[in-house]
Amino acid sequence: MKNIQMEVLRAFVTVIEVGGFTQAGEILGRSQPAVSLQIKRLETMLGKGLIIRHGHSLSLTDAGKLLFDYARRILQLNDEAVSQFSANNIAGRIHLGIPNEFATTLLPKVLSRFTQTYPNVTLEVTSDLSRNLVSPAARRSYNLVLAVHNTAGESDSRLINEDELVWVTSANHDSHQRSSLPLIAAPEGCIYRDRAAKSLTDAGLPWKIIYTIPDLTGIKAAIEGGLGVTVLARSTVPSNLKIIRPSERFPKLGKIGISLNILKNENLEAVSRLSEYLRAGLATY
Repeated sequence: MKNIQMEVLRAFVTVIEVGGFTQAGEILGRSQPAVSLQIKRLETMLGKGLIIRHGHSLSLTDAGKLLFDYARRILQLNDEAVSQFSANNIAGRIHLGIPNEFATTLLPKVLSRFTQTYPNVTLEVTSDLSRNLVSPAARRSYNLVLAVHNTAGESDSRLINEDELVWVTSANHDSHQRSSLPLIAAPEGCIYRDRAAKSLTDAGLPWKIIYTIPDLTGIKAAIEGGLGVTVLARSTVPSNLKIIRPSERFPKLGKIGISLNILKNENLEAVSRLSEYLRAGLATY
C-alpha cells in the first residue's frame, strides 16, 4: 500500500491555492525547484499528471482535481488532530465576513467543530452581500472574508471553489407556473438577483420582483409560503425546497466563483486554521 507524505500533499495544495511554485515555496520555506520536485514525485507515485502549466498560470487535470479535494480533507484532519495537543496555545479574535446564504448553511457545521477545537478563539461574524464584503472600506474591518463573484476575472480575490446557480421554488405550491414569474430576491447588488433578472430579460420572459429580503431564512420562508421563486447556489438550497430544471422558461444561470481571503496579519495562526475549516467545509458540498 502506497502512503503519500503529508508534506507532499501540503506542497501540492499550496501550489494550487497560491497559483504558483515560487509563491508556494516562499510559504513552505522551500526553493521553487524543491517544490516542483515534490509535485513530480507525487505524479510519479500516482501515475497521473496533476498540474498543467500555462505560462505563468496553472490548471488541474481531472486527476489533479480529484486529488485536490482529497488532499484538502486529509490535511484538515491531520492539522485538526495535531491541534488537539496545541489548541490552547491558539487564541485571539477573528472577524469573519460571509454571504448570508453560506452563513446559514456552511457555518453551523464548521463553527461547532472549530470552536470546540479552539476554545480560546473569539469569533465575530458579519453577513452581507459580497459586494459590500469586498469593498475597499469593508475589507479593512475583516480578518477573513468568504465572498462570491460573477467570474474569476472580475476580482483579484483567490477563488477556491465554484458553484452552480439554480432556480428554486416550493415543493407544495405552483408559483413557478404563473404567467409573470414572481421573484424573491436579496436587495440590489446581489449577484443572484442580477443573474436572474438578466437571464429572464435576455430570454424575453415576463417577470417581476415581488419580495426583497436580505437573508436566506426570510427567502426560505417566502418560498415555502408559495410567494414566488428565487435563485440560489446549489450547495445552499434548503432540503425542503425544490430545484427547477433548466428550460425555456427557466434559462441556465451559469456558475459563480467562491473566494476566501485573509485580509489582516493579526492572529494569523487562528485565522489560517479557520480558513482551513471553511475550505474543507466547502469541499464537501
